[in-house]
Amino acid sequence: MTATKATAQGKQLLVVEDDRLVLAMIASGLTDAGYSVATAESAEDAEAWLAGGVRPDLAILDVRMPGQGGLFLARRLRELDHIPFMMLSAYSDPQTVEQATLCGALGYAIKPLDIPQLLPAIEAAMARANELQDLRSTQQHLQAALDDERDISIAVGITMMQHHLKRSDAFELLRKSARSRRCKLASLAQDIVQACETLNL
Repeated sequence: MTATKATAQGKQLLVVEDDRLVLAMIASGLTDAGYSVATAESAEDAEAWLAGGVRPDLAILDVRMPGQGGLFLARRLRELDHIPFMMLSAYSDPQTVEQATLCGALGYAIKPLDIPQLLPAIEAAMARANELQDLRSTQQHLQAALDDERDISIAVGITMMQHHLKRSDAFELLRKSARSRRCKLASLAQDIVQACETLNL
């Protein structure tokens, strides 16, 4: 198995291109390279396919198509589905490239193209998509940790007021309470904060 086929194994691509000949050529080449390929001839067809709940690893979008163009679909993929995408275009003018970049494109390929040219761009786009997903995941974990710290701090403050305790004693009381309930300190703190907010409504 070649390196490209190993990379492609199990990866789903969605190719959106209004030129049937180009679409068939790209789909055939990418299938031969080991990718699972779905195709659509318009942004509307692509949206109908996505409505089925399938989530491709990467979408490859033609910039200019009849109806809702590739840039419109790109914004939808980014904002609603968080699906990574790259753009195809017969145009390499700076304005078109800039529009695609602002939409969040992870790659930009110029037509006419051949599959050996396209494969490295797809692999680079998917690698970048994985990096961004890792960053998002890290940010979510950091935010969750910050939220936990905030809840614990507020719960300690509430406990200090209710029981007239020093901060260290209030924290220790919460820690023992969490242990006796067999729950995490952050979960107990969240319950205390929510209860307090409910009483203050």
